[in-house]
Amino acid sequence: MKPAEGSTVIGKSVTIRGELSGSEDLFMDGVIEGTIHLAEGRLTVGPNAKIQADIAVRDLIVYGQVDGNVMASGRMELRQTAVVNGDIHAARLSVEESASIRGRVELTGGKLDAAQ
Repeated sequence: MKPAEGSTVIGKSVTIRGELSGSEDLFMDGVIEGTIHLAEGRLTVGPNAKIQADIAVRDLIVYGQVDGNVMASGRMELRQTAVVNGDIHAARLSVEESASIRGRVELTGGKLDAAQ
């Protein structure tokens, strides 16, 4: 898989412990323990990623493993290889076959776009 153009990339050999925050899109394929806050950005959890963190983002796409609670103000997508252990609070949720969720899911619905 290839990160979206313009995304900051954190490779699979990188481990981060602590708080990660920013305002741009992020592709994470390494290990993080702590918290992730990207209120205006999209986080993509790559297939090699192991995330042990509470996450607050606009949009989230998961291919790897997430252990922690997730708050997505926009869309959350769980791909086939995704494993999420924690509560999910999102406006919209898409789950592919074979993805795994262990926790509560609360969907708030999305804002209607005038272009639709």
